[in-house]
Amino acid sequence: MARTRPVVHYMATRPDGTVPPTDVYLARYYRDQGETIPTVNLADHIGETIDHPSPGRKWYTDKPFGYFHMYSRPGEILERIEDGWPVRLFVVEPLGETGNWGGDFYPYWLMSQQIRVVREAEAWRAFGHRGLQVLAGLAKLPDLGRQWAAEWAADPEGTRRMYEAWQKRVDRTRALTSWASCRAQYSRREAGLQAADQLAGDAAAQAATAAGAEPDTVAMIRLRARCLIAGQLMFDRIRADEYEQSIRGLLLGDGLGTPASIPA
Repeated sequence: MARTRPVVHYMATRPDGTVPPTDVYLARYYRDQGETIPTVNLADHIGETIDHPSPGRKWYTDKPFGYFHMYSRPGEILERIEDGWPVRLFVVEPLGETGNWGGDFYPYWLMSQQIRVVREAEAWRAFGHRGLQVLAGLAKLPDLGRQWAAEWAADPEGTRRMYEAWQKRVDRTRALTSWASCRAQYSRREAGLQAADQLAGDAAAQAATAAGAEPDTVAMIRLRARCLIAGQLMFDRIRADEYEQSIRGLLLGDGLGTPASIPA
């Protein structure tokens, strides 16, 4: 008889260990009104059971932070983090009554007003199980952005033609907007992909701009970085046949000279 894998619940916090508001928009309103939003520091309570400091109505969003909000799919956890990456990640155990906004639509969410903080987990898991590869890619992007900008400066017309041909293939196949995004949605890494996409584009664009690249060049370099990180995150989900492998290769930079050296 097959064993059922135990469900692990995660919570993400700010870098200082405090839990951010569950509802970003209500949090902004409360702050505009000069109200303080209660929180709790999970890092201070590892191994302990804690009650919510100011519980709301079950299970409505009547407060910016009215319950502990957990995820069983860590690749989605960045969807409700007000300040984005970086975060800290904790494994928690829900205690007492639990709820949800709609089981059919949020199967990886769980809410409770009491938890036990089990341990701190590796933060890279917030991007899904390929988070290590994503972070490795993001770390290389400032250098890659400068390298790509230098290639444009050395041969502007030749590099432009190469990038334009590659971009047409990306657009025609919808490698980023369909293949990567849909596979991320199905594998519950949609929030991880959105966060990685933003981080990748910003890192490469900042590096290329600082290197003196023109705005049109920066836009192409930004797209290349976004595709590269999407290809890393979804490497295991775009792989089934020769055509899918060509889509994956396109995301990773096939047709743009020497591919970036990032572990698959």
